[in-house]
Amino acid sequence: MTALKTGTILRGIGSFYTAREDETGQDWTLRAKKKFRRERISPLPGDRIQFTPGEGEEHGWIEEILPRKTLCLRPPVANVETLVIVVAPVPEADLLLADRQMARAVKQGMKILMAVNKCDLDPEMAEHLRQEYAGAGVPVFQVSAQEGIGLEALRGAMAGSLCCLTGQSGAGKSTLLNALMGLDLETGEISRKIARGKNTTRHAELIEREGLRVMDTAGFSLLEPEKDLPPEELKERYPEFAPYEGKCRFRECLHDREPGCAVAQAAGDGQINPARWERYRQLLAETREVWRNRYD
Repeated sequence: MTALKTGTILRGIGSFYTAREDETGQDWTLRAKKKFRRERISPLPGDRIQFTPGEGEEHGWIEEILPRKTLCLRPPVANVETLVIVVAPVPEADLLLADRQMARAVKQGMKILMAVNKCDLDPEMAEHLRQEYAGAGVPVFQVSAQEGIGLEALRGAMAGSLCCLTGQSGAGKSTLLNALMGLDLETGEISRKIARGKNTTRHAELIEREGLRVMDTAGFSLLEPEKDLPPEELKERYPEFAPYEGKCRFRECLHDREPGCAVAQAAGDGQINPARWERYRQLLAETREVWRNRYD
């Protein structure tokens, strides 16, 4: 019987997966066994697996998917350690979308970075976002993939962990990935009529080059609410709220607009960024609505 090998899935297209073996660095073409369909588990890029290699022109088989450290549903990738949220002046940055992504990343213990691409279009945007996310402990990097600005600093922050570049369509993720890793991936243009990007990445892929391990993923403009998130747990995903926990008048305060809310007071005083708190309140209202209707 052929001995099992251990490796990492790089990409999946159709029913075929490409995995890189740990021991030799060789890439293998594999298919997933039917048991994964019965268990309702889909192999994902980034998954650590045990597999049986094929012989000759025959494909091999994924035998086991090892326990995942983290799981991103959009983009669907596994074991990401550092989430790099890419925003840009054009299209206008959707910070509510960014906060959704951050909340999920905090829950899973991911390191979070924010890259402000196309910084030459708005040199002040990065500094504004640094102030907005300082309390959350999110480093903000001012970069321009086209002009080569700030790439070394971002590359240094990404080194040593499995990273995923994510964000809305048109922010320039593929262009930035090209610049960071010396690649020649297809890139899109911004539609002038609707001021948003055209997706050029159609499937997620783990790329290893220039000392970096990065997921190339498709851009998107929406992220569905979490259906199983109790409203009282959302505040736990905001690091800037932590110093004020236990200081509110009411023990079960959700930091909305309850009387005596220490977080609301801190936002009013500028100790917590007020725009970030207002977006939290939007997500809280949405979370409450989804929670109420979770059995419908």
